[in-house]
Amino acid sequence: MRATWSDERLDDLKGEVARQGERIDALGVKVDDGFARLDTRIDSLTHTLLYVGAGLFAAFLSFLAALLGLIITRL
Repeated sequence: MRATWSDERLDDLKGEVARQGERIDALGVKVDDGFARLDTRIDSLTHTLLYVGAGLFAAFLSFLAALLGLIITRL
């Protein structure tokens, strides 16, 4: 390694650091966009699970009511 850096080498390093910073910023935007889309998908999945769960619960209550009605009429 060199013990000293020339002005030209320091300028090259500065340019490379700036380019890497731009790439990192672009990656951050892509990650944020991905998380935004993921949030939307999770929200829609949550709503779907809620509706399916409510439907199953209503079906269970209907079955329970029918079973109790059958038991009571057979006594």
